[in-house]
Amino acid sequence: MKKYLRLFKIEGKLALRGVDSIFFGVGMPVAIMLLIGIICGQKPAYEGATYSFLEGSFGALTTVGICATAFMGIPLTLADYRDKKILKHFFVTPVSPLMLLLVQVSINALLSVISTLLVAWVSVIGFGYEMQGSLGQFVGAYFLVLFSMYSLGMLIASVCRNIKVANVVCSIVYFPMLFLSGATIPYEIFPKGLQRIADFMPLTQGIKLLKGFSLGLPIDDLITPILVMMITIVIGVVGSITLFKWE
Repeated sequence: MKKYLRLFKIEGKLALRGVDSIFFGVGMPVAIMLLIGIICGQKPAYEGATYSFLEGSFGALTTVGICATAFMGIPLTLADYRDKKILKHFFVTPVSPLMLLLVQVSINALLSVISTLLVAWVSVIGFGYEMQGSLGQFVGAYFLVLFSMYSLGMLIASVCRNIKVANVVCSIVYFPMLFLSGATIPYEIFPKGLQRIADFMPLTQGIKLLKGFSLGLPIDDLITPILVMMITIVIGVVGSITLFKWE
């Protein structure tokens, strides 16, 4: 545990030096929530909706931190460490390279949780948000989405042999996920054709799951997103274990 905490402290300081994850993962969702609350927070999410724009956006915005850390934080850091032979060097130190992976996941997960807590704080304190569904179910769904997206992030880290390739792949995955899944732009306002395309993205199903639990929808309506998240975890974990290279 001492080794883990010491490495966590070191890697945490290094993570704070890179502002990308903090800006996109923590600052951006909070800023979007502020804008939504000020401009159209209590308006119906769409014509005929039984919930407000802010209530419909809450679950989606909690995934922005997950998306940033899963598709930019973890893959880029591990690809950079592989490129610089840092992963290889850990084999001759008292600290296992597996511990380094665990620390990276822990740090990025902590950033995601901080992002979600800040979004929740702004929503509740600033605009009187009240969750219609079960908080416990929402938290469980949140971590299911987090694990599924992180498994994909680890898969990307496994197949990208250097930082240049990782930058390209992460950008191709991250920005469509961010803007087309409903994380920042409401899914409901997309044209039907674009919605059908977005439905193929795992994060879209994750957002539907979080939105459903936050709005108190029956769990029977959320079976498909739950299955997609579980299948994504299996694919990501199996693919990562099979393809991951230390150097």
